[in-house]
Amino acid sequence: MKNAGSTSTKGMIIGPNPNDPRLSISVTGRDQYGDEITSNVITERPLTLYLNSQEVVTMMTIGDHPDLLAIGYLINQNMLSKDSEITAVDYDEELSVVVVRTPQETGFEEKMKKKVRTSGCAQGTIFGDVIEAFETIELAGDATLKTSWISALTKAINTTPSLYLEAGAIHGCVLCREDKPLVYMEDVGRHNAVDKIAGWMAINDEPAMDKIFYTTGRLTSEMVIKTVMMGIPILISRSGFTAWGVDLARQAGLTLIGRARGERFVVLSGEERIEYDHIPQRRTDAEHKGKRG
Repeated sequence: MKNAGSTSTKGMIIGPNPNDPRLSISVTGRDQYGDEITSNVITERPLTLYLNSQEVVTMMTIGDHPDLLAIGYLINQNMLSKDSEITAVDYDEELSVVVVRTPQETGFEEKMKKKVRTSGCAQGTIFGDVIEAFETIELAGDATLKTSWISALTKAINTTPSLYLEAGAIHGCVLCREDKPLVYMEDVGRHNAVDKIAGWMAINDEPAMDKIFYTTGRLTSEMVIKTVMMGIPILISRSGFTAWGVDLARQAGLTLIGRARGERFVVLSGEERIEYDHIPQRRTDAEHKGKRG
């Protein structure tokens, strides 16, 4: 299955495409001096997902990679497995509808009875049996994360041309191997960006045990659950943590790293996977005071 609009940036398999005219528009306004300015703003449009003939959800999204978003959503919600047969993914841009077709029944109705609202942007949801499946997943214990990879990844990701740098108001998620970003997705909701990557991994039979997942958003329970459901053992963010996110990461044995900026980071779960191959110079008391001032 090929997906339209894919771009390659800095050796990535798929990278952001800030020049795609479908994803942002120019709006005229004024700045703090009263001068007229032109600013780029992110587009946001509904996309209704069907699983065969059953309507599942309407998502707010920027509209790129609807096939990957649909497949990844269904897998991360445990409505489909990575081994499920998909006969077709039909997308109608005019109707804003994507239909995932399978030859087998999916038990969707039972899942709808156990829907849980999450802290994700644009009203993310998970289903009760997702949490049950979460508790059975074993992540790769022999996965390794070198501290030098963390700084290399944050630099590569933060300097990649993106909709975030162009217009803001958007989240990014990146699938990485060692110190190399592989697939970089953006969307108005971080759960959408995660699901696009899950969809890409599913249709390409991409293994998860040697991957690192990077997100620009908070390390919430939702982010931890989705990362574990994809089988990825390491999750990194430049943002902070929620208490439930940390508890779930420790329960699953997920390496959870937040506040990753440059050479600095905080790890609250799964430290045993970290290899400290690069230790940054410690700040002096005077430097700490100067930073706070």
